[in-house]
Amino acid sequence: MISYIIIVMSLLLDGILTNYLPYLVNDLSLFTPLFTLVSIIIIYPFFRKDEMKYFIVVFLTGIIYDLFYTNLIFFNAVLFTTIAYISSRVTKNMTRNTLNLLLETVVMIVLYEALTGLILFTYHVVPITIYKVWYKIIHSLIINIIYVELIYWILKIIPKKYKKISIN
Repeated sequence: MISYIIIVMSLLLDGILTNYLPYLVNDLSLFTPLFTLVSIIIIYPFFRKDEMKYFIVVFLTGIIYDLFYTNLIFFNAVLFTTIAYISSRVTKNMTRNTLNLLLETVVMIVLYEALTGLILFTYHVVPITIYKVWYKIIHSLIINIIYVELIYWILKIIPKKYKKISIN
């Protein structure tokens, strides 16, 4: 249940913050929220015993994200599912602690932005350059690392009877 709350909260925060923070290239913002992407990385331990359910939830989250925030249906659904698959494989081979979660978050954000840039460049959806992709990566790391730390800290202090599993 808590995993669904995290996803819904992240979807809402993505929408709210993109409305209030400058989001275009060359704006003076150091914050590009990708909270939904971060949330699908952090909720994996809640679905460790039922990975198929995890991938279905991530795919549906991507469709909802596409419907509300982009005009490309199934674009983020496929990207989120790909990132979730890679993240699940990485998480199986590592213990979940603060440092590993931060490293995984950074790698997944870089991978997401690079894949997005590559797909948009390949299909000429929007004009994109390596500079713009690099700019988005750098400017999305700060707020998303703070967000993942905040969520991880909150999950650590919630009593285990409400989580049903341990995040560690």
